[in-house]
Amino acid sequence: MRIFLALLLLCTPALADPPRIVSARLDGSSLSVTLLHPDSGWDHYADAWRAELPDGTVLATRVLAHPHETEQPFTRSQRIDLPPDTDYLTIRARCLVDGWSDETFRLDLD
Repeated sequence: MRIFLALLLLCTPALADPPRIVSARLDGSSLSVTLLHPDSGWDHYADAWRAELPDGTVLATRVLAHPHETEQPFTRSQRIDLPPDTDYLTIRARCLVDGWSDETFRLDLD
């Protein structure tokens, strides 16, 4: 039984740290998001971020087309159409292997 459990653990993929949003800034209609993730190549990297309204509506998704192994943290921007009277945005990042992170970043809008 112990050998089976050991083999099972060896075959289970290790989950890396989720992509972490270091900062975000809205400049007019351009949202810039800075991510940190231990990208390890084409098989495992932070591959997107999205901006959501407080009710969960997705305003914009920025797809990241390649790994950033040597550029950490890194910033990418996306144009968004912000509805009037929006108090804040929730930003969430995605990893190619682990999917959308449960961890979010709140960007308060003044």
